[in-house]
Amino acid sequence: MEFFATSNISATATDLQRRLTISELPRWCASVETVLGDATSSGEIYCVWGTFNINCEHLHHGVRFSLPDCPYVLQWTVTTGHDPIPQHTYIHLTTNRTEHDQELIDSINTFMADWKAGLEAHW
Repeated sequence: MEFFATSNISATATDLQRRLTISELPRWCASVETVLGDATSSGEIYCVWGTFNINCEHLHHGVRFSLPDCPYVLQWTVTTGHDPIPQHTYIHLTTNRTEHDQELIDSINTFMADWKAGLEAHW
């Protein structure tokens, strides 16, 4: 499944890569409660779905975070510089399933809303 959110912050890809780090995830997203370990491009977090290993990689237009041990192979990107409004920042989350139960969908929607709110409040 795919989920999208748009944040009205002005950021460059370099800004996103510099500021959106594993160690800072709780600042940007309230659904990430704590960082248990951070080795820059990988680590461990405790979030709304439990404890997971996490990876972070820089992309052409921003960053990607992934939970490789998650049963849904959940990953999300925070990017900028895209049409239709290049100055906005986009959050895009995917899982490896075409359907989920409503409880998981609701928690993902909250996760996306937390990212949008965190970016807009703290950028």
